[in-house]
Amino acid sequence: MFQIDKTLISEEIIENDFVCNLTACKGACCVDGEAGAPLEENETEILTAIFEKVKPYLRPEGIKEIEDQGTFVKGEDGDWETPLVNNSECAYTIFSDGVAKCGLEAAYNDGVTDWKKPISCHLYPVRTRDYTEFTAVNYHKWEICDPACSLGNELQVPIYKFVKEALIRKFGEAWYAELEKVAHEYTARP
Repeated sequence: MFQIDKTLISEEIIENDFVCNLTACKGACCVDGEAGAPLEENETEILTAIFEKVKPYLRPEGIKEIEDQGTFVKGEDGDWETPLVNNSECAYTIFSDGVAKCGLEAAYNDGVTDWKKPISCHLYPVRTRDYTEFTAVNYHKWEICDPACSLGNELQVPIYKFVKEALIRKFGEAWYAELEKVAHEYTARP
């Protein structure tokens, strides 16, 4: 672990490679799992505010679950998350050519909203957890992402570079510049 400002970062985001490989995994992270996408407090307000704009991008079953459960729900762990369809896929999931994608991101890409998607999704496979004195920044290894690890290794793209845009969105440009400096020093060690 190393520290930048009030974050403690796992070396694993420097040591491991990752590039999403949707042709192999088919977007399984949007479909598999036991809970919806983790949400930060302010993201619950954003989801409520943009729902009507995003609604045309969503599947009927996703819309139904959002209208029944709400634009966000409280998970079993007490944290906010996106609602699920059939206790499986995220209600904001859409499918294109058999690949699960994000309806929120589709609306963003079309310029309908100015919010891309939950930061937890944008950061993946990096997960953050806030504590009283610091935020932990860790690598979340999930076997469904093994093809992404293989592709990342083949292309030699470390996790922190793959999620650069999301890390900057979460922590800022200066923080990311410091992370790059630390990563360079870390990988240059004998």
